[in-house]
Amino acid sequence: MSHNFGRKEFLKFLGLAGFSGTGVLSNWMSQDEKGNPYKKTQPQRFNMRGYAAPPLETVGVGIIGVGNRGSGAVRRLSRIEGVDIKAISDLEQERVEEAIDSISDTDHNPEGYWGDEEEWKKVCDRNDIDLIYICTPWEWHTPMAVFAMKHEKHAATEIPAAQTIEQCWELVETSEKTRRHCMMLENACYDFFEMVTLNMVRDGFFGEIMHGEGAYIHQLINHNFSKDNYSNMWRLHENLNRNGNLYPMHGLGPIAQAMDINCGDQMDYMVSMSSDDFMMREKAEELAEEDDFWEQYTHWDYRGNMNTSTIRTHRGRTIMLQHDVTSPRPYSRIHLLSGTRGIARKWPLPAKIATGHEDWLSDEEFGELEEKYTPEITKRVGELAQEVGGHGGMDTLMDWRMIDCLRNGLPLEMDVYDAAQWSAVIPLSERSVANKSETLDVPDFTGGAWKTNERRMDIELREGGTTKII
Repeated sequence: MSHNFGRKEFLKFLGLAGFSGTGVLSNWMSQDEKGNPYKKTQPQRFNMRGYAAPPLETVGVGIIGVGNRGSGAVRRLSRIEGVDIKAISDLEQERVEEAIDSISDTDHNPEGYWGDEEEWKKVCDRNDIDLIYICTPWEWHTPMAVFAMKHEKHAATEIPAAQTIEQCWELVETSEKTRRHCMMLENACYDFFEMVTLNMVRDGFFGEIMHGEGAYIHQLINHNFSKDNYSNMWRLHENLNRNGNLYPMHGLGPIAQAMDINCGDQMDYMVSMSSDDFMMREKAEELAEEDDFWEQYTHWDYRGNMNTSTIRTHRGRTIMLQHDVTSPRPYSRIHLLSGTRGIARKWPLPAKIATGHEDWLSDEEFGELEEKYTPEITKRVGELAQEVGGHGGMDTLMDWRMIDCLRNGLPLEMDVYDAAQWSAVIPLSERSVANKSETLDVPDFTGGAWKTNERRMDIELREGGTTKII
């Protein structure tokens, strides 16, 4: 498959074929969102928060996309009791066959779909599938999730769930209309320290949470400027002619859970600022000296290397988010929670907790707190999840709990409102950056229901928890 990707193909990739001019390339909003009038809120058709779909003893799963993320999902899901992987789809036949072969020692016998760009729709059309698990390039996440729900399937999509405010609303409206779950696969909410601190927040250890910080700082410049890592260079293309926080969910998700966003508090407004690009075009020019293929990438504008966005909630809390996948820095999602009685901070490692300004707690004190607040989900399946793998086990915990909820007829712990709210930071940050850090209202996708919604994320497994990892 060719990697060449000119201007015409880039426009087609963005769904803007037929338009031209520099204004179009920065048009990350839907047509009716130009200027200011993007939809802020609307009455709910049906509240999906806390909605429990009928229980499924066996969850028929169709997996779309088996590249970097999807191939691991196939193996993880094959280890969860009650899962029956019925179908696997990808554009490339080799990937589908490799994915099927990777679980040949299990009882799963999925049918493969490949080749045509519309082939994945056949998976959604099947009557023996309950859940569509989406691991494709970002541009496909919303249309695939919407199509799946309209075909009476629950949808689980890799992050981001959406890239425009219009897409966020489309997910919400479709989920409410069809009463099908739409979950964004935010694995960081199931990382071990994040769940410990969530337990501590709920027990009041930190007092009232006032401020949180999250990030996605991960040096991926060599991955993005590689012909081998992403089909048709799609991940690099996401960095062209865009400028904002393109990947806020890893840092935001656990903070939002700790602040009860969508169930007691809500994002009110935000601002965003980006640095210039000091590295990506330079990288393209450097590579072009040795390989003419990279010449096409020397003329684009790239996102700023560091983006910082700040959000204020209705209850007066603040959230700081950063995005940098270019700079030579150690990996960090920060994960900082600051309350009236204490603070937790995960990165830079090792994780720390403090209850005053003098110093962080000792390793012994930290260990005692960690033992006390380790939640039941970790005690029950944490070790097995680490054995199965996926970012140290958090991917498996996320998948396991999603399947466990579906099998027990429980509400999912991350719903369509979370998917929309956390994803909305992307287009809002881009718009703010483009307008000298304009302050923007964050849409309320719950239609005001956040004021009375009950929290989910049952890390103590008060309900369910009956599914095995095999």
